[in-house]
Amino acid sequence: MLENWVVMPTCLPLVLRRCHTCASDRFRANGKFRVNANHKLLDAWLLVLCTGCGETAKLTVLERMQVRSVRPELLDRLHDNDPALAAELLQDPVVRRRNRIALDWDDAWRLDTGGSDRPDREVIDASEVIDVSVHFAARIPVRPVRLIAEGCGLSRAEVERLLTEGSLVSAVRLSGKLSDDFTFTLKR
Repeated sequence: MLENWVVMPTCLPLVLRRCHTCASDRFRANGKFRVNANHKLLDAWLLVLCTGCGETAKLTVLERMQVRSVRPELLDRLHDNDPALAAELLQDPVVRRRNRIALDWDDAWRLDTGGSDRPDREVIDASEVIDVSVHFAARIPVRPVRLIAEGCGLSRAEVERLLTEGSLVSAVRLSGKLSDDFTFTLKR
């Protein structure tokens, strides 16, 4: 039986960056942008709020760009405070490297198993083989063992046991974190 699972973001991730006002190291992106024009040069920032004190910080999106070199669609999305654009920019490695930030995806994603036809996922036939294709809707780093445990209704220790005894196989390494699509086969 082939199943398709999707790891979907539920909200914007927290931004890991040190606050200059308080000791907090987490900021929440609210999807607001600030655009500033100085003659023919344009600057744009994504605004983030400190979770500790509420202080606003700016993440540089555009810096001293010629107005004519910025696509009109991008400029419209910046002016409209497009939350989808904020999500795209937080995923962009260039923006993250330029601003020296990391993302915290805890509690910002969910696993959609497609509403399996089994009402109780823990009751699996002893001879059943399950092929699962996992697709990531965004580049969310997640431990595959956690995904498999959540999707199959097993404990993480049980998934680790199945992995060591060879009942759980995949073409990719299932230890560590993954953010790319993968498949696995579970033999019970």
